[in-house]
This record gives sequence, structure tokens and C-alpha cells, in this order.
Amino acid sequence: MRLVTFTSGNSLPRAGALLEGDRKVLDLQAAYSRVHHGSSPLLESVLAIVEAGAAALDVADQLVRSASEATTYDRADLRLLAPIPCPPQMRDFLCFEKHLLQAFQAIGKKPPQAWYERPLFYHPNRFSVCGPDAEVPWPAYSESLDYELEFGCYIGMPGKDIARDRAHEHIFGYTIFNDFSARDEQTREMAGQLGPGKGKDFDNANAMGPCLVTADEIGDPYRLEMVVRVNGEERGRGNSRDMRWKFEDCIAHASRSETLHPGEFFGSGTVGNGCGLESLRFLQPGDTVELEVEGIGVLRNRVIQPR
Repeated sequence: MRLVTFTSGNSLPRAGALLEGDRKVLDLQAAYSRVHHGSSPLLESVLAIVEAGAAALDVADQLVRSASEATTYDRADLRLLAPIPCPPQMRDFLCFEKHLLQAFQAIGKKPPQAWYERPLFYHPNRFSVCGPDAEVPWPAYSESLDYELEFGCYIGMPGKDIARDRAHEHIFGYTIFNDFSARDEQTREMAGQLGPGKGKDFDNANAMGPCLVTADEIGDPYRLEMVVRVNGEERGRGNSRDMRWKFEDCIAHASRSETLHPGEFFGSGTVGNGCGLESLRFLQPGDTVELEVEGIGVLRNRVIQPR
């Protein structure tokens, strides 16, 4: 299933499912009301669906199979938000060795040995999440804004001290992630060894979408072609098979003595050749960035000067 959060006009965000090659959106709560003459707490939001797990997916699947034109809309007439507009928690890992090597080579440093010992991560700002086609205001303190071609998974089943060989059971689904980065500020802040700070934290820095594809529909997540384009020009290409650290490694590591909760997001980090830092070719105001990941779709955002 391909779940979305959408608004129509001034309506509050609602949970939907993509249909007909992603051209249509089924309003899940409206479809439930049409059949059952009431509302379902399982369908209040995409996060509610993730939290309820199989029970909510069963209900949603029945609604998709019997979808009516009365509760189905053209995607072009709606505004899609991030699948979960404000995730309960976010972690972004650095899973691709090629990106690690090329990024550190670009800044004239050696990769840290710690990366080879454990999957490293930081916490993106969950309040800076935006969805497809949202504009990303250029942070006023930066001159070197970058894109990052990533995808990631949402936790479905809670757990603590999760064994690696059972970690896949905790993955609900996947989406595309663009971790916009102010590289000049990031370089200054990382010298303090407390993380990227304002290199990553600014409004709409964390673009996600266009949909949450459930794990059963993706199948093998380690075979997905990944492409980034800027203003229609291909800037980089990679494949998820090149992840040195898999999501199972990340889940097992993060859950040590810590409970993971439904809706948490784990980013893959940038695929090799997936950002401007690796070639020292950054964005300009007005640029449109498209990330495409096989089986998920296209995440498109435009960078603008702050108004």
C-alpha cells in the first residue's frame, strides 16, 4: 500500500492511499464513513495507521479494493504533505561507504574509524519536516546549500534490544528523504564534535515523501535505483544495494537499552554521488531538486530565497 497525508483547500490533514499509478488519492476516513456510516480511529492519520499496524492495514486494504469515485480525488487537485508530517522521532544514519569516502576526500580529511565500528547517526529536527513540492527557504546564514539523496524506513512495531535478525519485523514501510544541508555552517559546527547543529536545522530542511510504501510492497529494500536531478539535469545516481550498514543494523544498534516507537524514522544517509559536496557543486536559489527512488516515486522541492 502507498499511504499519503494530504489536504484539500483549507482542510485539516487526512490519511489517504494512492491509486491508479499514483494519479488518484483515496480519502481513507471518508471511504470508511461511506461504508460503515462512522469514523475509525485507526484511520485518523498515517501515524495512527502505523501505530495500529496490521489491523489498520486490513481495514485500509478493504477500502482500497472497493474504492468509490465519491471518495477518490485527482492527486493534482490535492496537496501532499510528508507521509508523517511530524514523526515522533528521527534518526539519520550514514550507511553508504562511497558517500563517506568521497565527502571526506572533498574536504581533505580522512574518514573516521568509528564509522566502520558502528552505524553512526544524528537526530534531525522533526519539526522541520516538509513534503513534496514544498518550498525550502534558503537559510540566511549559509552560502553553500546542498541536497542529499536518501531514503529511509518507518518503525512499525515497538521494541527494545532488538536482535538484528528480527529487526526487519519492526519496519512498517519506506519513503524518500532529502536532508538539505548548509555545508559551510555544518563544517564550522562539526568542529565542536556535538553534531551538525545549524548545518541541518532550519525550516523545511527535512523533505520527505511523496508517500509511505509499506514493506510488503517494496519487497527487497536493498535493490532500489536512486537518482537525483537538479533543474532536470541528473547530478548523481546510486543503488541501495551499496548500503554498508543495513536498516537492520541501524535498528539493532539504536534499540540497545532504548525502546523504539511506531512512526520513528530511520534515514539511510546519502548514497554515493548523491550530494553536491562530493563534487563541490552546490545549489543556487531557485533550483528545483528531484529525488527518485525506485518503487517509491519522486520527491520534488524548490529552494527559494527567504521572503
